[in-house]
Amino acid sequence: MIRNPFHLVEFSPWPLVGSMGAFCLTVGLAAWFHGFSLFLVWVGVILILLTMVQWWRDVIREGTFQGYHTLRVSRGLRWGMILFITSEVLFFFAFFWAYFHSSLAPCLEIGSCWPPQGVAPLNPFQVPLLNTAVLLASGVSVTWAHHSLIDGDQGGANISLLTTVILGAYFTFLQAGEYLETSFTIADSCYGSTFFVATGFHGFHVLVGSLFLLVTLWRNFSCHFSSSHHFGFEAAAWYWHFVDVVWLFLYISIYWWGS
Repeated sequence: MIRNPFHLVEFSPWPLVGSMGAFCLTVGLAAWFHGFSLFLVWVGVILILLTMVQWWRDVIREGTFQGYHTLRVSRGLRWGMILFITSEVLFFFAFFWAYFHSSLAPCLEIGSCWPPQGVAPLNPFQVPLLNTAVLLASGVSVTWAHHSLIDGDQGGANISLLTTVILGAYFTFLQAGEYLETSFTIADSCYGSTFFVATGFHGFHVLVGSLFLLVTLWRNFSCHFSSSHHFGFEAAAWYWHFVDVVWLFLYISIYWWGS
């Protein structure tokens, strides 16, 4: 038998189950918008969550216990993560485009000024500045975890990963409190729309990144990583650094410059 460095995946039910979940979620949301029940929405959510957990379980099993993630396969996974983060950059670029389109040339309907008349923006040197410090600290701790893994320091990696997850949860708590204190809503002109859509999607990415790191912490406790084989952690760290950089642009442009 001729061996090759590639991983030829076996038959899997998860692409079919995932597509069925996406279909149910889409149809269910459309039905809910027209006054029907949320039954199909919950069916779609459950199927998608089931697909995520089972499919990722299979990938972890293939890479950790079955040895299918060779150097060539790992290189492909790295390129996949790079392309995914690139798509996320373009996703947020659209929000920044909308924000600067409205703010650099404010129209007559919003008073020809920015922020629009009647909108009281948040003070950038209060909670937003604290959130910036929290995310920057989490970037330092996740880098500490990476170097600990490379050096074979399992305890240091666990402590630093746990610190990162706690900082991510603290950021989410602070942003939720900030949303409760704002004097404007998503319906208050283009300022409210761009503010809540951009910061809200970033907050969602923080939640996803925190869960990603939490799973990575569990895998590290389970000794799934070594000093030379830990791409699962690297993917989570890359994603978290992306979240950090996006927040810096949000803070500078929307909170500080836009206020």
